[in-house]
Amino acid sequence: MEKSARQKRKYTLFTGKQLLWLILPIIIEQIFSSSLGFIDSIMVSHMPGDSISGGLAVTNVDYMNNLIIQLFSAFATGGAIITSQALGAKDGDTAKNSAKHMLIIVILASLVISGLCLALNWPLLRLLYSDIETASQTFRDQRIYFYITAASFPFIGLFNACAALLRVQRKSMFTMTSAALSCALNAAMNAIFLFVLKLGVLGAALATLVCRAIPAVFMLVVLGNPKNAVCVKIFEKFRFNGQMIKKILRLAIPAGIESSLFQLGKLLTSTFVNVGCYIHPVLDANGLQVVEDGVKKTINVQALGNSIANHVNNYASMVGGGVGTACLTVIGQAVGTGDVDQCKYYMKKMFLLSYIANGVCVALFLGFSQFIVHMWGYGAQAEQIALNCLYFCLAIQIVTYPLSFTTPAILKATSDVKYVMFSAVTSMFVMRVGLSFILTTDKIAGLPQLGAFGYWIGMCSDWVLRSVLFLSRLLTGKWKKSSGLFKEPEEVVAVAEGVSVTVGEISGKELIIENNAETEENTDN
Repeated sequence: MEKSARQKRKYTLFTGKQLLWLILPIIIEQIFSSSLGFIDSIMVSHMPGDSISGGLAVTNVDYMNNLIIQLFSAFATGGAIITSQALGAKDGDTAKNSAKHMLIIVILASLVISGLCLALNWPLLRLLYSDIETASQTFRDQRIYFYITAASFPFIGLFNACAALLRVQRKSMFTMTSAALSCALNAAMNAIFLFVLKLGVLGAALATLVCRAIPAVFMLVVLGNPKNAVCVKIFEKFRFNGQMIKKILRLAIPAGIESSLFQLGKLLTSTFVNVGCYIHPVLDANGLQVVEDGVKKTINVQALGNSIANHVNNYASMVGGGVGTACLTVIGQAVGTGDVDQCKYYMKKMFLLSYIANGVCVALFLGFSQFIVHMWGYGAQAEQIALNCLYFCLAIQIVTYPLSFTTPAILKATSDVKYVMFSAVTSMFVMRVGLSFILTTDKIAGLPQLGAFGYWIGMCSDWVLRSVLFLSRLLTGKWKKSSGLFKEPEEVVAVAEGVSVTVGEISGKELIIENNAETEENTDN
């Protein structure tokens, strides 16, 4: 009877309409935000001159930039989890305090990382792209693009922090508007810098820098609106609180390690396809290798095809990713209410939305893949490689994406970030890096050299293992301990006048009083 009553209970923390207006702007925002690098790559690949060199340089640096962006996003997640749970518990003071701390921490971290990347421009590029000759045009373009985009990291950090705090207040429409403005400006400025002023990769980088600065400042102004439930003003008087910093870092550091190593794994595995047996000389009509500026010209169609497939797959994943981002707000606030059944209800709802949204998006990309890959203009051979990879990975993604990415987003929202970190890193190194290396390398005789397709086999295997690890954690209910919704009963935490007090497993806050018969008799006397 009690179970039936729980099932019939209606939860109104988030109505269907509220979920729609939370998730839809997040999806559109992510599409616009990711379009900055995509637009740069497409427009650079069609500019006059060595367009393939410029397009590959932009793509390579974008892999590195995405690693940094994920790091900032993860740090923002740490503070936003606390803020979201505090809002669910209707604790406004804690919500504002955690928000201000997170914003300051992200800004300071982004300034330090930006400075390091500017100082270590050449060594980092040489370390990660050792296959590209330092005298080549591609390497020179990479240096230029990395210098300018590294200067934009503080703006990326500021944008991510403000966006995370606005989302947990259910104000995702502002983040979408900001990202749309940035994307439109980037396309317009790219057209001017590339095709009018003919600045090449430098023009694409400058356009990206300006278009990251403008939305970051806009978001900071919006966050400072006094009408917000959590109003944060960057220049108001502020004092660091050691306990709050520890709380944020306890969540932010594991999330940052997980996200950064995940992107690093993608970066490492892409280099497996960029080296060795996949590099071939470019020949002229007489069968002789083409030489430009004293440098022998080479081409790697596997790398070009893999680059296209990565870009397209990133877009195909954005709808499901948007649902995962929304979990931070929805599940975080549900946890803040202290109601386990309500948490489970919204977890199931977010899973359903993730499967529907991801399935529709993937189906559309499967249908239009041939048209999309042709936009790069890299040639028929590279396009066919990209199509083979896309058909394979998108078919796997329909089943595995919600399990492998929505599930860890839910676990993070419950503060179960350490398990997510260890599981994700283990799966990434075993499958994404290890298996991809075996299937692509030419360093060990007798192994299959599958090129880009081997890379995607390793990637999809990683999705499968992640699904198993994260879903098992969710089904066992161990996330409740991290969220504070469950605590193991202690033997005796207080004894006074014959009354034993033990901690129950109701919400982590309620106490159960146990009186023995002898105590009752003594009290009556």
